[in-house]
Amino acid sequence: MTKFLSTTLFVVLCSLYCQAALVKGTVTDNNNQPLPFASIFIKGTTTGTTSNAAGQYQLELPNGNYTVVCQYIGYKKTEVKVAVTAAEQQLNFRLEPLQMQIKEIVVKAGGEDPAYAIIREAIKKRKFYQEQVYEYSCTSYIKGSIGVRNVPEKFLGKKVDKKDVGVDSTGKGVVFLSESLTKVYCRQPDKIKLDVISSRVSGGGLGLDFPAIISFYDNNVSAVITQMGPRGYISPIAENALSFYKYKLEGTFIDDGKTVNKIQVIPKRKHEPLFSGSIFITDGDWRIYSVDLLLTGDYQLEIIDTLNIRQTHVEVTPEVWRTKDQVLHIALDKFGFAMAGNFVNVYSHYNLDPKLGPKFFDNVLIKYDSSYNKQPHGYWDSIRPVPLEPVEVKDFHEKDSAAQANKKAALSPRHIDSLQHAQKKITVANILWSDVSRKYYFSRDSAVLFNSLNIKGLVKALKYNTVEGLALALEPTLYFNTSDETSLVIRPNIRYGLSNTHLNAFTRIDFGKRSKVANKIGRDTWSIAGGKRIMQINPANPIGNLMNELYTLVFKENYMKLYENWFGNLAYGRTFQNNSRLAVSLLYEDRMPLENTTDFVLFKNDKKSFTPNHPEELSNIPFTRHKAFVASIGFSFQPGQQFVEFPDRKISIGSKYPTFTVQYIKGIPNIANSVVDYDKWKVAVYDNMNFKLFGEFRYQVSAGGFLNDKNVQLPDYQHFNGNRTFYNDRYLNSFQLAPYYQYSTTASFYAMANLEHHFNGLLTNKIPLLNKLKWNLVIGSNAFYVNQRNNYIEAFAGLENIFKVARVDVVAGYQSQAPTRVGVRVGFGGVIGSALKAAID
Repeated sequence: MTKFLSTTLFVVLCSLYCQAALVKGTVTDNNNQPLPFASIFIKGTTTGTTSNAAGQYQLELPNGNYTVVCQYIGYKKTEVKVAVTAAEQQLNFRLEPLQMQIKEIVVKAGGEDPAYAIIREAIKKRKFYQEQVYEYSCTSYIKGSIGVRNVPEKFLGKKVDKKDVGVDSTGKGVVFLSESLTKVYCRQPDKIKLDVISSRVSGGGLGLDFPAIISFYDNNVSAVITQMGPRGYISPIAENALSFYKYKLEGTFIDDGKTVNKIQVIPKRKHEPLFSGSIFITDGDWRIYSVDLLLTGDYQLEIIDTLNIRQTHVEVTPEVWRTKDQVLHIALDKFGFAMAGNFVNVYSHYNLDPKLGPKFFDNVLIKYDSSYNKQPHGYWDSIRPVPLEPVEVKDFHEKDSAAQANKKAALSPRHIDSLQHAQKKITVANILWSDVSRKYYFSRDSAVLFNSLNIKGLVKALKYNTVEGLALALEPTLYFNTSDETSLVIRPNIRYGLSNTHLNAFTRIDFGKRSKVANKIGRDTWSIAGGKRIMQINPANPIGNLMNELYTLVFKENYMKLYENWFGNLAYGRTFQNNSRLAVSLLYEDRMPLENTTDFVLFKNDKKSFTPNHPEELSNIPFTRHKAFVASIGFSFQPGQQFVEFPDRKISIGSKYPTFTVQYIKGIPNIANSVVDYDKWKVAVYDNMNFKLFGEFRYQVSAGGFLNDKNVQLPDYQHFNGNRTFYNDRYLNSFQLAPYYQYSTTASFYAMANLEHHFNGLLTNKIPLLNKLKWNLVIGSNAFYVNQRNNYIEAFAGLENIFKVARVDVVAGYQSQAPTRVGVRVGFGGVIGSALKAAID
């Protein structure tokens, strides 16, 4: 970092004292049409730039004599000698299409295109070029922009506010624009570190500050983000590429004495993770010269419609070529939203022997310079290799000016008052269905903050079960923004059952604070709660209110088993900088059993009757009123965490290793008449493992038991999360067909395992219709073991990504205490469904 800043300072000084001049111009084809994102550089170096979407470029050079090279895929490379002496010099390039030479080839019956021989040689050299450079550093300029061409008038039945989207009245506009300068460090086989020198986003905020490093020398190529293609994509020169692609030699041309082969890449089959387009391979040394490859929805691309990847490789040394520039073009037209974007990476200042120390690559993946977002506009004009287009200049100017104006006006009483009055009026629909939400704005420490109140709609607040009958549960949330470092949340809860006429009310108060311990930033949370509440006998809440209401009112099945308690709870949690978490709590409960008070159903069924509120499977275990004092401590950690380091904090971004958790719970007798006396332990490990082409494996394995079970009351048992409804979304924390309480235990040892493999298109991509719909196979098994009489295992297979949202499993459960059951379960699963589930959770 220091070395880079020193080098940057030296370059700036040289540019001042050596009378740097600006060489600028346009790149067009032979019909005077602009060639977007052409590569312009000084011959023999990686110093250069890339033209913008209008074919315009600019290149700042000290006085001297240079050979400027202009290169564009499919066009003849042009070199021009330039003597830089003036303050500004115009240099336009007009490129001619490549004149491909096609040798006369006689292909006998059963023969093959000569492209195959070239590809085989490239495959042989793939690993050599992949590992050719042990470590290197370079500088990457990144510009990303996304423009919208159309916005629907309504989406999901609601009117779309085009102003909120960031477009004009016609539905057009730039919704994202950023640029950054980043220093890149890499070491074989997979070490990388990024230093963000400077970054800006139109209107403020964080931009796209890390380059999309894509190497086609890798067997499996990631398409920017995993969600676009969780299996990755097979490189045209991968070890097994000949099994997936057909090739056609379109011609050859000569560049600096080297023969370059243009090879058309043709997927053999649809619905495989494959590219189409062109790859250029040099003759003799068989290296990549450039690529122009495309991904589409027909080849397992998700979220967007098309992704075009263009790369130009240039000589860094006579033996080593690296990527000079890379352009990613994305396009999307779904649900009435039409947008397209370009993400340009310009690489320069390659150092193939940076002499990075053995401890250089630590757990900080991305580090932001202390002044990364404080650079003036003149700075960007001086370092930007890709000229801004007029629409981008306008967008930066308007949004930055608006942000500055808003910042200045934000603290005025008039502005705060306008924010307060701009909130939508509360309607009857808000009160009955959608939430009532109000914000109360104020200023503090040069910032506008707000406190808020949120109350669920009355219909959502209605609950139904056989114990309370119809119950009204009001659960308002009050959020107090006390400062940038702290927050206070108060959650009152008032609940009344019309059938049993019980009133339950309690309040929970959470106070959070960002704090430092030994110069490491973490977050502390204190919680205090108390009052009277109703809750499930299994504290993990194995069945939700909505499913219980449906099965109770329609199918006359009352799966939810409840009890009441007066309680007081004090808890402390600390989330450490490495994302490890410590949780400690003290809980006191005066527990009271409940009984059914109603048998109302929507459809009369005399053949069935409700089961008692006390779980039938545990009828031999009494549940009488008692008091319990329980202490618990838990710790979770994931080794190998990586971080994004900002000037004032670090943010954990995960690890390739599993997450481990440990927990110890103690039932303490003889305190405030507590009768419980037990010691309970649990350890667990879980992880998601992406095997690319072979899919993703997810698992959670745990073990636990009771070291002491002198007095264990029903809510303290080890319960296994069963499920008797058609709906399930706790895929790694439940048993899809198991009864809710049949296997509850106080044994000294138990073990659980939940395993799933998501094929992400493997296998189903060969089945007609399923491959077009992109419905993917998932298989797995859930099991627990207590002893020979108490164990359970189930296996399932299903389809997910159904309409991008749903998942359906067929499950067979083999139970030690009941006949084998087969059932169907429905839940969230897919590109959108997984995100929805995460939002709900």
